[in-house]
Amino acid sequence: MKLYRLLTGQDDAAFCHRVTDALNKGWSLSGSPSLTFNAQTGQVIAAQAIVKEVEGKDYHPDLKLSEQ
Repeated sequence: MKLYRLLTGQDDAAFCHRVTDALNKGWSLSGSPSLTFNAQTGQVIAAQAIVKEVEGKDYHPDLKLSEQ
C-alpha cells in the first residue's frame, strides 16, 4: 500500500527538520515543494508531498499516517 502525506508549515528550519525526519523514517519526496505567502502574517508557507510504500496493511481512514 502506498501512503501519502502533505507536510505544510512556515518555511523555516523547523519545517526542514520535519521533512528530514520523515525522509529518515522511510518516506520519499513526491514532486517539488510549493511556497505561498501569507500577507496577513507576513510568513512564507511551504508544502512538500511525501509518499511511502508499506506492506501488510490495508488502508483505513483511521490510519495514523504520521506514525507509519
